[in-house]
Amino acid sequence: RPFVQHYVSYSTHIQDLGWQTKMFDGEVSGTTGQSKRIEGIKIVLENPNYPGSIQYRSHVQDIGWQGWQSNGAISGTVGQSKRLEAIQIRLTGEMANKYDIYYRAHVEDYGWLGWAKNGASAGTIGLSKRLEAIEIKLVEK
Repeated sequence: RPFVQHYVSYSTHIQDLGWQTKMFDGEVSGTTGQSKRIEGIKIVLENPNYPGSIQYRSHVQDIGWQGWQSNGAISGTVGQSKRLEAIQIRLTGEMANKYDIYYRAHVEDYGWLGWAKNGASAGTIGLSKRLEAIEIKLVEK
């Protein structure tokens, strides 16, 4: 991968497959067409040029919204067979002033939904649909 000052990386834990290879800026993490749920996710802000962090939280089957996590901590669950249904991602500090964080979810029966950004929800709530894949990208303002 060409050298980039700062970027976002992420890995998803997939039903039957476990943790997937780390992906970067706009790449697809997860699966499509395999009917497999995302169960957990880790997101990292790599080499940020400015002070700040990335925070994210998941809406999980039977649990609802979990608390915010940051900097590579696991959001969602592992080993509980619970699907992620929605996710929110936001930047903090100076990074939030300089960048937008965009993300979109591939959802069971719906496919790719539109892009969300800066803390908005991606996915569905109350429909019992699993997240199957996600793309995340950092965009300079």
